[in-house]
Amino acid sequence: MSAELSAASAGQFEIGGDFTINRFGFGAMRLTGKSIWGDPANPAAARETLRLLPDLGINFIDTADAYGPFVSEDLIREVLHPYKDMMIATKGGLARPGPETWRPLGRPEYLRQCVMMSLRRLGVARIDLWQLHRIDPSVPRDEQYSAIAAMRKEGLIRHVGLCDVGIDDIEAAHKHFPVATVQNRFNLVNRSSEDVLIYCEQHNIGFIPWAPLAAGALAHPGSALMQTARTLKATPSQVALAWVLKRSKIMLPIPGTANPEHLVENVAAATLELPDEAFAALDQQGCKAL
Repeated sequence: MSAELSAASAGQFEIGGDFTINRFGFGAMRLTGKSIWGDPANPAAARETLRLLPDLGINFIDTADAYGPFVSEDLIREVLHPYKDMMIATKGGLARPGPETWRPLGRPEYLRQCVMMSLRRLGVARIDLWQLHRIDPSVPRDEQYSAIAAMRKEGLIRHVGLCDVGIDDIEAAHKHFPVATVQNRFNLVNRSSEDVLIYCEQHNIGFIPWAPLAAGALAHPGSALMQTARTLKATPSQVALAWVLKRSKIMLPIPGTANPEHLVENVAAATLELPDEAFAALDQQGCKAL
C-alpha cells in the first residue's frame, strides 16, 4: 500500500469544534445485502474493506441502525473496535419493516431506543456523532429535537447531525442543540441543497453529501467529465469526487463500497488535484444537466 495514498490528502475538518477528521470518509451502507437488507453477498470482502480504512487514513465512518438493519454497525464493531482516533457516526429514526421499506419513526421513545441500541452494537459509552435519519412528519419536529437534546445532555450523544433537511429545520434545531453536520444529497448533477450548503458554510457545519459519485449524463464521450478524467489519468468517479471536495472546505464525502479494490480507487480521489479550469467546466456542465 502506497504511503502517499491517504484520505488525509483531502484536508481536515473539525466536527463540532472539537473532533478533527480527514474530510474524505467512508459510507458503510454497502456493507449489507441487496436493498440494504441482510448480510453482504461477500462477507470476507466487506470485512477486508473495513480493515483497510485506518491504513488509508479514513477516520470518519458514516453508518446507521437501518443499514441491514443493524448489520453495518455490527460489522464495524467486529472489525474496528476499539476505535482509535476514529469517529463512528451513526443514524436513527428510520424503521425497516422490510427490504424495500424505509419508514420515518420519530417518537421520542423510539429515538431513545435507536441511540441505546446503537451504543450497544458499536460498543461505546457515547456516540460521537448521532444523526436524525429523517424528520418524522407525523411527530412534531420540536418533540423529536427535544428528545435528542435530552440524550445529548445525558451524555449519550456528543454531537448531533441532521439528514435531508432544509435551512428552516436546521434553525429550528439550534433552539435545542448545536447542529454539527448536515447530510443531504449533493453531487455534480444534483445541487438541490445548494442553499443548505451555503448556510452550512456560513455556520461551519459539516456537510456530508450522500451519493457524491453520481455524474449521470455527464459520463459520455466528449464531456468535460470524461475529458478531465483522461487528462488526469483518473476515472470519472474519481473526478466527480474531486469536484465535490473542491466545491467546499466543509464538504465531507462518504463514498461507500464493500470491495477493497473499489475502496482504494475511491481514496485515490482524495489525492487528485483538480485544476480550477477543469472545476469550472465541470461545474458549468453539471448545472446544465440539472
